[in-house]
Amino acid sequence: MTIPKDQLIKELKDIVKPYIQNQEAYDNLSENTDFINDLKINSANLVDVILDIEDKYEIDIDNDSMESMINVKNSLEVILSKIKAV
Repeated sequence: MTIPKDQLIKELKDIVKPYIQNQEAYDNLSENTDFINDLKINSANLVDVILDIEDKYEIDIDNDSMESMINVKNSLEVILSKIKAV
């Protein structure tokens, strides 16, 4: 299964929405958006985001991959690689 990148970004945006603290950064979300520095998502909520991603795409994200999911671009890469592995 392949998901177009723009669709994946939109879905990721929906997933992070409940956790953001910076609406302007959220409104301008792009591949370069950092979850902690730009969206002001704290580390505990970042774990929630990753759990929500696992549920949405029915994938398992290992700890190494989880640690790299600090921004939109890295998260997209992890999600796509995990989807392809299923």
